[in-house]
Amino acid sequence: MKHRQMALTPNLVAFCHRPLEDPGPEPGLLYHTSEDYDSIVARMLASHPPGKDAWLFAYGSLIWKPEVEHIEARRGTAHGWHRSFCFRITRWRATREQPGLMMAMDRGGQCQGMLYRLPGHNLSEQLGKLFRREFTVKPANSMPRWIKVATEEGPVTAIAFVMNRQAPAYVGRLTLEDVSEALAKACGHWGSGAEYLHNTVVHLEENGIHDSNLWRLQKLVAARIAVLKENGAGP
Repeated sequence: MKHRQMALTPNLVAFCHRPLEDPGPEPGLLYHTSEDYDSIVARMLASHPPGKDAWLFAYGSLIWKPEVEHIEARRGTAHGWHRSFCFRITRWRATREQPGLMMAMDRGGQCQGMLYRLPGHNLSEQLGKLFRREFTVKPANSMPRWIKVATEEGPVTAIAFVMNRQAPAYVGRLTLEDVSEALAKACGHWGSGAEYLHNTVVHLEENGIHDSNLWRLQKLVAARIAVLKENGAGP
């Protein structure tokens, strides 16, 4: 792996951080119930051989915070999908007063990421935990589906979370400048948008994956934060 110096340094990321309380569920939104999650898990596993291991494709935070038990990891490329900060958030890494953006896999292009092999003996339990983390409101922004992923060892079928373009939060393809403006300012009780971007780029690079689009974005975010810092303005 080439060692590249990121413009978005830990010091710049720290400037964006603010200690915030979780405001809780937003009024007016519908949230998935335990029964909903159980139904989605059952639907996903209906086409999967019972008791067999399954692959999970990670493109963002699942790379650096998988929170699932896995017994193998390898690089893979999902053709027909790309990383995109394409849905608006007002919680987690943003607030209603300062909305942010979250990354999803949207249609088009290709996406290099990590594949994790999940053991089959407790697959239903693991997916239930994972789905509760990845989507909360109805309709979900990122929905699980089976996709084909190319690897050096051959193609595999994996679960991936892909953007639901019918979700109200979907904003489509934005310019890198628009995305950098949002990520430089937004912060919630889980942390900032800048932190999310920083962690994603760092861990992609550590796994030998260089995303040129995210690399350009981290430079823009760093420059925007530096201006805010120089002007004495908060994020």
